Amino acid sequence: MTQTLRTLLLGGFIVLTAGCATGKSESFTFTADLPPNFTYQAVVKYAPAKGETCTAQKPDVGYNQRWHLDYKEKYKIDSEIPIYRTTEGCRLAIYRVELDVYGAYGEDRGDFGADSAMVIIREQLEEQYKGVFDATGESAINGQCQWMFRTQGPKRRLSKGLECKKIDDQGVVTRERPVGAYTLNQLPGKTVKLKIKLADEQQPGWGDTWVKVPNGWKRCMGEGPEDQRGYCNGNYEDFSSFKMPDGRDCTIYPGCTE
Repeated sequence: MTQTLRTLLLGGFIVLTAGCATGKSESFTFTADLPPNFTYQAVVKYAPAKGETCTAQKPDVGYNQRWHLDYKEKYKIDSEIPIYRTTEGCRLAIYRVELDVYGAYGEDRGDFGADSAMVIIREQLEEQYKGVFDATGESAINGQCQWMFRTQGPKRRLSKGLECKKIDDQGVVTRERPVGAYTLNQLPGKTVKLKIKLADEQQPGWGDTWVKVPNGWKRCMGEGPEDQRGYCNGNYEDFSSFKMPDGRDCTIYPGCTE
């Protein structure tokens, strides 16, 4: 990650030198193209606009909050986000959209994984960091999420985490999280879309706990079924069963039975 981009990511608690003196209300649309059973949650961060010396106690706005309780009923894929807003008598300008990407893999309340993404907004940016809009007024932030599986508890119930990375302009999955950057004057009336694809393969959450076999992955026994860590420690012949989120007893992941 370059020093300039790192500075943008960390520069959250600053008073913006950007702003709009006209008082004109402007907004842009944030939307997402996500895999099935994926959603996003957003917190839009604001700071005093150019020329303002005021402060606001609650400057930020949330979208699709508390998604895991009722997201199927209340989740909205499109969020209309103000670029400038006034609260507590203080004129504010947007400087960041913090995003959490959630993927559900089971029916229980805890059967989900999550990772983060971000939209950075500044008055000025070097051209190499500025997002590009197409003829329809849309700009895409491309990324890939991958399921990372593990087992938990004495019954070795399978659970999953989510790891999301940015896809660069050459289509290469990078080591950075999905991030897009724009200037304030780029955004009015435009659409920013987070486009996430799901990796074809899933991976163990960490090494030396599963063994790759022709049909999937087998869980190392470790010191026995009660050994929650269950490291292989050189034993790649003795394996344990595990429980899938739907309650099935399985010996191989993801196919369950060999």
